[in-house]
Amino acid sequence: MSYEEFFGLSMQPFSNVPDDRFYFNSEQHDQALLRLKYAAETMKGLAVLVGDLGTGKTTLARRLLLEMDDSIYETALLIIVHPDISSLWLLRKIASQFELDQLADTRVEILNQLFLRLKEIKKQNKKAVVLIDEANMLRAKEIMEELRGLLNLEDSGQMLITFILFGLPEIDQNLSLDVALLQRVALKFSLRSLKYESTLRYIQHRMKIAGAKESVFTDEAYGLIHRASTGIPRLINTICDNSLLEAFLLKKSKVDLYIVREVVNDLGLLQTRTSIDSF
Repeated sequence: MSYEEFFGLSMQPFSNVPDDRFYFNSEQHDQALLRLKYAAETMKGLAVLVGDLGTGKTTLARRLLLEMDDSIYETALLIIVHPDISSLWLLRKIASQFELDQLADTRVEILNQLFLRLKEIKKQNKKAVVLIDEANMLRAKEIMEELRGLLNLEDSGQMLITFILFGLPEIDQNLSLDVALLQRVALKFSLRSLKYESTLRYIQHRMKIAGAKESVFTDEAYGLIHRASTGIPRLINTICDNSLLEAFLLKKSKVDLYIVREVVNDLGLLQTRTSIDSF
């Protein structure tokens, strides 16, 4: 028997793998989506969403992509997995995302191909939007210059492409490598940690989606989970997943304060966060 069966769940509620079924529309996530949609709709050129590790940037990127109407937008989602990429690689990647399979060999020729494709998209009354996740990995000045050059692609006074960057706060330093690009940021939003009330609703939401019929976590457990995680969704998931497993192993129907205390201690969170011993 798994802990899902023990608690009457149909799936694991706290996986850290992005899963739109568990999307939690907190107030700040709702505000972020509204602003990013506005940037895309009005073709602002460059919008940035920043947040610390585990605050839900990738989740928001995928949610935004899902909510963008295919009849209105031509969209692409790029995920940067390492910093050792060139501006030409990025240009080719963007071009290929807009169905340009037979790319030329030189940068100038590829730019011309992309320009013509973007004009074609505009003639179809659609908007080209590129979402770049882990954009903090873009650390080279030449890449910043490449992005600025792409933002200069216009037709009849209208921008042909909009970029929405998702990344850690250090993305500001990267953008500063090209002051002109930094000045092109038309919209910026910062994700923060969840407050206690949102942490509680976040846990309850994910449990409900997974099939929970009643509350499994005690009030004291919620308090310690929030304190130990500092409201960071990724850490909340890790603590809750381990707590459910521990409760299952102990054959306890509730996740209480003592179980959570053992879990955060095993995870080493007690070493880096204060005031937990007061619970």
